Amino acid sequence: MKIEDLQNLRVAIIGGGYGGVAAAVALDRIGVRNVAVYEQAPAFGQVGAGIGLRPETVERFRRWGIFDAIAAVSSPSDHLEILSADGNTVFAQEEWPNRHAFAQVNDTRIIHRGDFIDAFSKALPAGALHLDHRLTEIVDNGSTATLTFANGNVVEADVVIGADGIRSLVRSTFFSDKAPVFANEHAYRIVIDIEDAHGLVTDDNPRFYMGTNGVIAYNLPLRHRGQLSYDITAPSDDDTWAPEITNDYLVSLLDGFDERIVAIARELDVAQVTSRSVYDIDSVDNWHTDCIALLGDAAHAMLHHQGQGANSAIADGDALADAFREAGSVKEALALYVATRKPVTDELQRISRAGWNAEAVEDAFPGQR
Repeated sequence: MKIEDLQNLRVAIIGGGYGGVAAAVALDRIGVRNVAVYEQAPAFGQVGAGIGLRPETVERFRRWGIFDAIAAVSSPSDHLEILSADGNTVFAQEEWPNRHAFAQVNDTRIIHRGDFIDAFSKALPAGALHLDHRLTEIVDNGSTATLTFANGNVVEADVVIGADGIRSLVRSTFFSDKAPVFANEHAYRIVIDIEDAHGLVTDDNPRFYMGTNGVIAYNLPLRHRGQLSYDITAPSDDDTWAPEITNDYLVSLLDGFDERIVAIARELDVAQVTSRSVYDIDSVDNWHTDCIALLGDAAHAMLHHQGQGANSAIADGDALADAFREAGSVKEALALYVATRKPVTDELQRISRAGWNAEAVEDAFPGQR
């Protein structure tokens, strides 16, 4: 699209998570001056856990001029290890895919979710972020859309990007009313101080300890913060959104695991543990109308096994900006965006559902090299 058309385009992004803020920054960098991000939370806080930002994601940050801000609140990792529960067998120790694919080596960066959102929020144009805006209704008018929020605000936009997560109102209104799919798994996550990690943290590389009972203990160092993101996933038939847990229960899951991992579970303040049932969604046939499209988990929520949820959402934002720069109209841009991203995310959803077999981890990053 012509630069003057981009400058006059009114873009509303629903959701201020990874994908929403990344899309806003990417669009701003190509000249879209009227971008608004509507987030339902009244404030951003230091919630969530550690994530790995892949080398191709880091390269995008360089292009957007935000690398230094991200590097200041993250640590570089050159490889991932997958081990047996007791840590005595290394099933896989692999360098992150595409680490050397750029002019400058881009390590995967391990970052806390809260630090990521904070850094990107500061990179947004002044006044672009609107907190305490929960979407209650969206109407597609053909060439524009009308948004109504719980606080009474009504907004009209030329483009609406639904980055409103796995339980997306935008998706259920226009594209699929199928409910999220329970993975028969629970995830328990907490960030702890390194001095409470019993010596588990020796460098900046994540290590995943795999039990034969389907339990996995994920350890993502956040050494720049003096912390460790400590996660456990375990099979379960209980689809309660936020299951209640105890220290004894967590310890019972970790029979045969490295004693340091068990000791952490025994000592945790369980009131601080985020306990969630794990869900993804089935592939959605179509993500766009002539003026509305989905992005991130709203379009393709995937299981955590490949660590690609945040990276995929950020890649969506980049592809969206590319499509607007290349296409001749909003309608064409949204179609190009979905055609570019959907085959990639369909495959990532598939391999993320497959997970790993603790008895035979042949490739930590299937199909991603």
